[in-house]
Amino acid sequence: MIADVLADAGARMDRAVEAAKEDFATVRTGRANPQLFQKVLVDYYGTPTPLAQLASINNPEARTLIVTPYDKSALKAIEQAIRDIPNLGVNPTNDGNIVRITMPELTEERRKEYVKLTRTKGEDAKVHVRGIRRKAKDDIDALKGEVGEDELARAEKELDALTRAHVDAIDEALKRKEAELLEV
Repeated sequence: MIADVLADAGARMDRAVEAAKEDFATVRTGRANPQLFQKVLVDYYGTPTPLAQLASINNPEARTLIVTPYDKSALKAIEQAIRDIPNLGVNPTNDGNIVRITMPELTEERRKEYVKLTRTKGEDAKVHVRGIRRKAKDDIDALKGEVGEDELARAEKELDALTRAHVDAIDEALKRKEAELLEV
């Protein structure tokens, strides 16, 4: 029973760490990165559709992305969805076949703003991991009458170690992203 609770908590914490890494990837750095558009939804015939399902995104140069839609009628909607992305500051151009996105150079002030945004996302992820820990602790405490005190104490220590490992993984990903952001 305790093993099931710990396994479930570990799996949920793993997913939280992966979600945090994906979230960090959506924060813009100096280079153009197709992952920035991972969560962009395009209004395609009245239905919010992920950009990746409507077009291919290529990175021919360091600060340029080319979006090639599978359906040319979606070109305007894709261009508008990219223009509406908050905190990106890009102005896409469309030549009738593709959407070209040139990323402007990041200023020092903008880099610091993105670092702050990334830290906020990292803290949110850590709060989520701690929430998973709290739920698992409650589940373990509910087993009080069924298992011995020693097993409960050992399970709690394992849960704390699991939580610490996942929080450290988030911190490590955050450090890498900050270094990437501050790199000129």
